[in-house]
Amino acid sequence: MKRVVITGMGIYSCIGKNLEEVAKSLYEGKSGIGIDPMRTEYGYRSPLTGIVERPELKSLLDRRSRTCIAEEGEFAYIATLEALKNAGIDGDFLEKNEVGIFFGNDSSAKAVIEAHMIATEKKDTTLIGLGSVFQSMNSTITMNLSTILKLRGVNMTISAACASGSHAIGMGFTFIRSGMQNVVLCGGAQETNFYSMGSFDGLGVFSVCIDEPAKASRPFDAARDGLVPSGGGACLVLEEYEHAKKRGAHIIAEIAGYGFSSNGASVISQPNDAGSFTAMARALEDAKLKSSDIDYINAHATSTPQGDAVEAIAIDRLFGNTKPFVSSTKSMTGHECWMAGSSEVIYSILMMQNSFIAPNINFETPDEFSQKINIAATTINKNIDTFLSNSFGFGGTNSALVIKKFK
Repeated sequence: MKRVVITGMGIYSCIGKNLEEVAKSLYEGKSGIGIDPMRTEYGYRSPLTGIVERPELKSLLDRRSRTCIAEEGEFAYIATLEALKNAGIDGDFLEKNEVGIFFGNDSSAKAVIEAHMIATEKKDTTLIGLGSVFQSMNSTITMNLSTILKLRGVNMTISAACASGSHAIGMGFTFIRSGMQNVVLCGGAQETNFYSMGSFDGLGVFSVCIDEPAKASRPFDAARDGLVPSGGGACLVLEEYEHAKKRGAHIIAEIAGYGFSSNGASVISQPNDAGSFTAMARALEDAKLKSSDIDYINAHATSTPQGDAVEAIAIDRLFGNTKPFVSSTKSMTGHECWMAGSSEVIYSILMMQNSFIAPNINFETPDEFSQKINIAATTINKNIDTFLSNSFGFGGTNSALVIKKFK
């Protein structure tokens, strides 16, 4: 079994447009949540969202490439450029070496709706345009990035609801560990335009703490009233250890274990503590580690009453004797959905690199479940050698990753 290391990272989110900005926001407990007036106009019950500025790509991509790439693809592209630079990988390397890509993302609601609007108004599908096809497909990110970057390795999109970004890393880890690839780009992305979350808003799952946006996302807090949607792009460069060593790459961290499960529940939106427990336990087993080896857990906790509760139950069941620090960075970023599983690994690595635990902001009053786990309500200066990152999604899909310092 080959060792799998992380040699590059890139991030574009509501708390920063690059690694440096994001690390600062994490340490300061800075929220990236605000009000989107377009959501109010569109009829949203809650206009709260993570505020992510669209990047300017005219100087980076030709017109045809810009036409084919959806909003989440734009976010992913910027994050990937930073990850490649961070890894010391240039275009010449990409052309001469087989590099793969796994990304977790949904299809683009914006592309589909805008194409429908053109057809409805003009009564002529030929006016929709070529770009709409490549923007709206679920594989929009991998097909665009693999073409732009001239990748020749494995090329797949992972669609597993809000665990997608984590499973993308897990798949990259599996392919490299088994010897099928040496280098894989792994990540997740999520569009943030007002079209993308209307159906979720209609379910009443979003926070309505509109008067104080920065306090709306309250994972594990007894007063939480729903999640805040968000998005952006995140990318990691995964590499086989000997390959990285041979090219003189700087090794950021090592992936030690990947765990997964499905809840087996009959309700599609029903979270399950047994499934969460199984994914975490399997990740620890895969990493050949004990619960006492984990210094920090980046929780999936989205600020929903039921989801946070079952995760707290699972964490207490597995880590009740050791009580590592726990926080949900979604308290600052909101729920980055298909991106979250990859971005939260990056957030946690930034903590590891800078020896601190980011706070679970807005955690003021524990409930009967969260009071049993060790939640970091403020920034804690602490050395992190090994952490666990949780990601769970609709349909009962669960993913957990164990990352450790490279030694």
